[in-house]
Formats: sequence, C-alpha cells, structure tokens
Amino acid sequence: MDQSSPVIKILLTDDDSDDILLFREVLAELPFRTELATVYNGEQLMNLLLRGPDNLPDILFLDLNMPRKNGYECLVEIKKNETLNKLPVVIFSTACDPEIIKQLYRHGVYSFFRKPNKFEELKKLVHDILKDFGANRAVLFPHESADK
Repeated sequence: MDQSSPVIKILLTDDDSDDILLFREVLAELPFRTELATVYNGEQLMNLLLRGPDNLPDILFLDLNMPRKNGYECLVEIKKNETLNKLPVVIFSTACDPEIIKQLYRHGVYSFFRKPNKFEELKKLVHDILKDFGANRAVLFPHESADK
C-alpha cells in the first residue's frame, strides 16, 4: 500500500451489524488507505453530516433499506443541501428494482450496487468504486488538489 496516497475517509450507513463487519473486513484487504466511520440509520447519518464540514467523509456508502430514514430519503436530502451536494454517495441494497435505481441516478447517486452474497464479489465492487473515486477525486474535490 502506498503510504503517500491520501487517506479516503469513508462513512458507511447500514443497519445490519454483520454487513458493517463484512465491509470493514473488505477494506482491510484493499490496497487503499482508508478511515471508516459508521452510523446505523438515516437519522444518525443526516445528524452527523449536518454538524458541519469537519464531519464530512470523502465518500458515503449508504444502505437503501433502513429504519427511520431510508437511503433514498437521505440521498434526496443530501443532494438538495448546498454544503453536502458534492458528496459522492454510493447506494447498495439487497433489492434491485430498476425504477428505483433510475430514480437514484436522477437524484445524483454516484453509484449503485446490489449487495453481493460473497465476500470476494463485495471486495471487487468496493475496490472498483474506490479506484474510480480516486481517479475522479481531483474533479470531485478540486480544492484538495489546489492545496497540495
């Protein structure tokens, strides 16, 4: 792992503690420097994000189906907020309704994937998303490249 590469601050929102553990294990095996924070529902997510820019991750992984406030509601709220709307949001779900997926992209989701059942599949998906994110980081966060 390249220690000079920037740390990717990831926020994972998922109400399933087993999925959170699995995601943590996936990140540990990937060749990226990451820092993972987790919340368990959409209300916790929005409370954290709205506290200010110091609490913002570089990328958000968001479960679609959660109690209190679901991923779709959070995405809409994030993309309507001037401070949050540039935040890349990756939504995942066990469900895969094409109409819902179209709506997610209309509302600005960075990526959508169906939760795979196998560790290696999840590892490849997360790897590909983080690799793409790294390649697009200068476009998404121009202020970071100007500071360096």
